Amino acid sequence: MFKVDLVSRHDYLNFIAKHPYRNFYQYPSWADLKTEWKWTYDYIGWFSSSDVLVGCALILYRKVPGINKHLAYIPRGPLIDWFGQIPIHQWFDPLFQYLKTKQVFSLKMDPPLTRQKWSSKNIASGRQEFQSYGLSNKRITDISSDVIYNGVEYIGQELDKMGWRKWMTQESFDTVQPTFVYRLNMKGKSLNQLFVDFDPLVQDQIRKADDEGIQISEGDESELVHFHDLLRSTAKREQSEVRTLQYFNTMFQSLKMEDVSRIRLYFAKKQDQYLSAALTVRVDGHFWELYSACTSYEAHEPGSYLMRWKMIQDAYALGDRTYDFQGVHNQIDEEHAADPILQYKLGFGGEVHELMGEWDFPVMPMLHWAFDMYMKKGKK
Repeated sequence: MFKVDLVSRHDYLNFIAKHPYRNFYQYPSWADLKTEWKWTYDYIGWFSSSDVLVGCALILYRKVPGINKHLAYIPRGPLIDWFGQIPIHQWFDPLFQYLKTKQVFSLKMDPPLTRQKWSSKNIASGRQEFQSYGLSNKRITDISSDVIYNGVEYIGQELDKMGWRKWMTQESFDTVQPTFVYRLNMKGKSLNQLFVDFDPLVQDQIRKADDEGIQISEGDESELVHFHDLLRSTAKREQSEVRTLQYFNTMFQSLKMEDVSRIRLYFAKKQDQYLSAALTVRVDGHFWELYSACTSYEAHEPGSYLMRWKMIQDAYALGDRTYDFQGVHNQIDEEHAADPILQYKLGFGGEVHELMGEWDFPVMPMLHWAFDMYMKKGKK
């Protein structure tokens, strides 16, 4: 049986830097950012019987008003040996005991594991077939996936046996983090090969932006205001909400302090006009688009294509071999409002990954149930 205990920031960083599922949501800088919005956190570790650190997790806590109890959340974690010989319950049993000492009554996690994936070509072929039969209300999950990871299916089965409950939803963005993400696998390919694999329309837009004299630059903290202006414009067009400029200033400072290459700000500009912008984060091996914004729909803005090609090149030069466009919708009907965004990303020749999704565990069952009922009642 493992022992779960606190670990120092130094030891935690050293461990996760070598873990195959490391991601920025599990880095201390992300926890530092969340403290600005009333979250607290722990770095915890799993220790073997010989006191060797074998697993880690960043756990975020949110106190429930009026009672001395907490909700806990492990974003894109924990970082354990998911596919080893140790039964899954032996990882979580000591974690639950630890969380009870922290007055946690409910735990949420979204493991960083891909359940299945679809290539861009497979999705394009599938939607074309749906359209030929006049079928509507179709989703990516209605297409046979290229790969199903049975090992991840088994983990889900074992979690269910333990009492974990998966948050059941068909839509990618009905959870804290998107369930469906779009990734470009750059392993074993040259930049030229990556470009050749782009859809011809994407290639043409990149060349067009170059011909029009659009310039791609990397911005500093002082230019976040221009990024935020574009973000607000995009949010208004999409009828969505946007975080404050203060949030992005805090994010930039927090992540830069941990590693100067952790976060980057990109712009596509023509003369003095800002056309597109993106805020990216990375850890060794993996490069994410965290936020993006544009003066018009990205499919109509050549600069956004050139900007992404520059970001892909930069990620490649840094040694990262996964370029992550982040969330996409499961819905693939042309009349769906999100379809142009999905189509835009599919043009870069990557894959849609369905992750394991969100799972909840009742650390204190009665209180967990009562809180769940309260939240459901409040949504009516």
